[in-house]
Amino acid sequence: MSKTANSKYELSKDIANRWSPRVFSDKEITLTQIETLFEAARWAPSSNNGQPWRFMYTLKGTEAYDKAFSCLAEFNQSWVANAPILVLTAYKKTFDNGKENFHALHDLGLAVSNLSLQAQSMGIAVHQMAGVNWRKAHEVYNIPEDFHVTTAIAIGYYGGDVQKLPEELQKAEVAERQRISLSKIVNEGTFNL
Repeated sequence: MSKTANSKYELSKDIANRWSPRVFSDKEITLTQIETLFEAARWAPSSNNGQPWRFMYTLKGTEAYDKAFSCLAEFNQSWVANAPILVLTAYKKTFDNGKENFHALHDLGLAVSNLSLQAQSMGIAVHQMAGVNWRKAHEVYNIPEDFHVTTAIAIGYYGGDVQKLPEELQKAEVAERQRISLSKIVNEGTFNL
């Protein structure tokens, strides 16, 4: 199934075709492919080249996957179990000199965007989730105070059986992608807030 962006502008193929599925095929993702995704994330820009992002990936069928899964919000647990790879993200709150990095969350987002677009170029799907119990993740993984667990990412090949989703998500899975209008998010010389 494809869900190409409905845009009057000529977007790059990977941006136009990227979407966030909740079902994935059973096709295996190799270690080299996994490392390629994180290599793309590694090359993202960051404030003062601080590179504050950290990633932990887990493979379906392992205790590590189950442990990461337990840190997800209940809603995300309802569908994510079919994803072959589950990732937790974190960022370092400070630069190496101890000063607060106010842009660390932004930088993590850039790294995840790189990962997502690299995945799309490889025919691999990525679904990012904010529904993470970060307090539990900090406790389960003994995360130091100068780091913050932020999001989760499900990774797998596009495909899979939509019927495996909870009924309330099946319709959303096949619905057209929606975005607010360009004029609501960008204006010349002023913010349209």
